[in-house]
Amino acid sequence: MRPNTCAPLAEILRLNGYSTSQFGKCHEVPVWESSPMGPFDHWPTPGNGMEHFFGFIGGETNQWYPALYEGTRPVEPDRTPEEGYHFMADMTDKAIDWARSQKSLMPDKPFFMYFAPGATHAPHHVPTEWADRYKGAFDQGWDAVRAETLARQKASGTVPENTDLTARSELIPAWEETDPQMRPVLAREMEVYAGFLSYADHHVGRLVDAIEELGELDNTLIYYIIGDNGASAEGTMQGSLNESMLLNQIPLETPEYMREHIADLGTPRAYNHYAIGWAHAMCAPFQWTKQAASHWGGTRNATLVHWPARITDAGGLRSQFTHVIDVAATVLEAAGLPEPVQVHGVTQEPMHGTSMVYTFDDAGAPERHETQYFELVCNRGIYHKGWSAVTMHKVPWLSAAEMGHPVLDDDTWELYDGSTDFSQAHNLAAEHPEKLRELQRLFLIQAARFNVLPLDDRSAERFNAERAGRPELVQGKSQQLYPGMVRLSENSVLNLKNKSHTVTAKITVPEGGARGVLIAQGGAFGGWSLYLHEGVLTYCYNLLGVQRFTVRAGSPLPAGTYEVAAAFTYDGGGMGKGGEVLLSADGEPVARGRVEQTQPFIFSLDETVDVGSETGTPVSDDYGARGNAFTGTLHWVRLDAGGDDHDHEADPAHRMTIAMSRQ
Repeated sequence: MRPNTCAPLAEILRLNGYSTSQFGKCHEVPVWESSPMGPFDHWPTPGNGMEHFFGFIGGETNQWYPALYEGTRPVEPDRTPEEGYHFMADMTDKAIDWARSQKSLMPDKPFFMYFAPGATHAPHHVPTEWADRYKGAFDQGWDAVRAETLARQKASGTVPENTDLTARSELIPAWEETDPQMRPVLAREMEVYAGFLSYADHHVGRLVDAIEELGELDNTLIYYIIGDNGASAEGTMQGSLNESMLLNQIPLETPEYMREHIADLGTPRAYNHYAIGWAHAMCAPFQWTKQAASHWGGTRNATLVHWPARITDAGGLRSQFTHVIDVAATVLEAAGLPEPVQVHGVTQEPMHGTSMVYTFDDAGAPERHETQYFELVCNRGIYHKGWSAVTMHKVPWLSAAEMGHPVLDDDTWELYDGSTDFSQAHNLAAEHPEKLRELQRLFLIQAARFNVLPLDDRSAERFNAERAGRPELVQGKSQQLYPGMVRLSENSVLNLKNKSHTVTAKITVPEGGARGVLIAQGGAFGGWSLYLHEGVLTYCYNLLGVQRFTVRAGSPLPAGTYEVAAAFTYDGGGMGKGGEVLLSADGEPVARGRVEQTQPFIFSLDETVDVGSETGTPVSDDYGARGNAFTGTLHWVRLDAGGDDHDHEADPAHRMTIAMSRQ
């Protein structure tokens, strides 16, 4: 959570006469501040200094049915996917329109734009014709693709000639070890990913062309950073049509299911992610993937810098160590602006990054960013003057329980000499124990200085605020919601997971009956909904898009005013268990049914809670993505949560490690 002692770059530029805007992803808002009531101190506008924002709040969104905001106001796409909608094209159109308006109305004022596509973060959503451009391009498998990638890197000069291809982890199967019947599915996953990246590049090109048409390209500093902290190994060994399965640690997709749904990959019918083997291949020539902040595979990304009026070495390469925190310092130096001492009366921390401007004119300039720590879920690393010491504590795709709850002091550290080993292929820990100890000490010094400690290796558990121990917007056991309250994030409503609960709605059914959604949480890839279908009170629990458990009354509700309810009695005995559902109207039972399994950690990373309608994709097959608003009168909906029915002792995944390493 960014403190006010660290003003964002956009706010610094805005206060110095720049127009500022952000398009696409914003994953900087604390979840307890993500409701329509704010506070908006950490939203793009106004808190982060952006005068205009169009995009989504959170780590990802459905590219076909995005959860969009303009400023702080939720908005809906103007078309459906069938009518040609895709978020990447939409955000580009909006960015071009903003740039044109800015130059038309404020031609003497410079602009700053943060353009952050959802690509190629999951879900991998792209028009089919773009994925089809790569048909057959990955049939050789991920091991061959890694070798081919390194060969191209050497040929282009982007890695040294003596770079070795690191070994694939034994936890990742060789391509030849995969089921031949699954290989067409695996290859298609990568075709979709490649198509998604090309589609994003195409639209970035449209934006660059628009800046050129405005006559501003030569004097615009463009940073194009490509990557997801290393490619994401969050899609299981076979990939997934719904990445929430891994987040909830519920593997429901069989190989047969994957083969049956191969045509859905990349389309609105899936929320897909590729197999871990492809993530590793996309980090070639390095080890590991995203979440492995220890190794370069989880941190090192390609970056392009373009500024024709200032950088004369077009196409030149730079090898000095730099970090994403260096971008802000670079922009300020390029703009001729000093680091602020105070912003809005608050004394500022000195910037942690180092300007890269010194590299623009001199490819051989001595490196200035000499030391950098890395840490994520206790995967730790330290870079210092060419050397790196790293340790893997937690494999990205395994839970702490699956790994036997590793202890920090048991982690094995590795040592690499970057001056001779670009890819971290040769571990020198045994040959240079003193150097390793020096870097281990340096990591702890840096970790203490930059608030990394205490170390915390929980992952999926953090989705649940009650177990993570973070602030919650909604306290207590009851919450009343009203019609028109839509786009409420999962952290803006009462947590009903892993416990008994009741959902009650007061409604008036007119003569002729009513239909539509009373309340829905989540969407087509996981969630629940209480609604009237052809006048009949219905409850649907959607388990990760694979199974739907529907409980339905026997007859339509006649005209009148009612309090209808769905009471969920949780089985207990652990997380993600099932439960019994009782539907009632004015206290009289109208239907009973069972939900065999529930989602323990999260319903969706982007779908929301909606009252009186459902935005995004539909939880139930009984209604569509549009036209599902309740046609009667909805007075209110109340959520009531019972006691916590989750047995902590029965669930080893709830154990956690928060400690300071003694190394």
